[in-house]
Amino acid sequence: MTYPPGSTFKIITSAAAFSTGRVAGTTATVPAPQSLSIGNGHTLINDDGETCGDGNPQIIEAFLLSCNTAFGSLGQKLGGATLVKYASLFGVNNPDLKVPLPVAASVVPVETDPAFEAFTAIGQFDDQFTPLQEAMLAATIANHGTLMTPYLVKQVTAPDGTAVQTTTPSVLSQAVSASVASEIQQMMIQVTQNPSGTGYVTANQSVAGVEIAGKTGTAQNGINNTGLNDAVFTCFAPAGNPQIAVGVIVKGGGYGADAAAPAAVKVIRAFLKLH
Repeated sequence: MTYPPGSTFKIITSAAAFSTGRVAGTTATVPAPQSLSIGNGHTLINDDGETCGDGNPQIIEAFLLSCNTAFGSLGQKLGGATLVKYASLFGVNNPDLKVPLPVAASVVPVETDPAFEAFTAIGQFDDQFTPLQEAMLAATIANHGTLMTPYLVKQVTAPDGTAVQTTTPSVLSQAVSASVASEIQQMMIQVTQNPSGTGYVTANQSVAGVEIAGKTGTAQNGINNTGLNDAVFTCFAPAGNPQIAVGVIVKGGGYGADAAAPAAVKVIRAFLKLH
């Protein structure tokens, strides 16, 4: 199954912006009006119609606040082809992805209409991700921009404990440079560590002493059984010495910070053996 990634796609939009030089680092400012006309009668607003800083924030602030107008505008400047290029470098649009069982392909089509380019940049319209793809986003940033081929089983052992089969890690792509990955990591840390960040309450205060780098998403997917949006969260921890990456999608869960982030935190706590 695939689902819209919502604002977690802003990791890819940021990767494209930094890698192409469209945005020069985390302190560069980006336009972020309260509402943005994107064409074809469509208008983007931020969550609950909120303002985004002073309307011209540094991109790191736009990221931690998850401002739709900032990233929608940026998506139009980058263009649909560039967004898809970097999405593909993170593993999207790969029909041959296996673990080794075949997995559903995450998909981001090339949009040429400015309105749909803006929607793509914030993870809406035709963007479709699996939870695995969400984990791959965070894992790539944690691994200094290198995307490794995912696999399900690390090792098969015989009854006596000897290894029968061991999976050898392999590189799938170099999604971004180490310096770009570092910039995105800084922004993901702010999402959970800055009191204004969308993931601060659930991801910061739930794992004391362990810094999580993450990105929330609240994805509109049309009508579902709950009447709520899909909740999305991608993250890795500890931020300074990554050991685990997690991707969570809760269909009809509402806000990513409310439903998906707490689930990810439980996985991290269990993996790191925290009490």
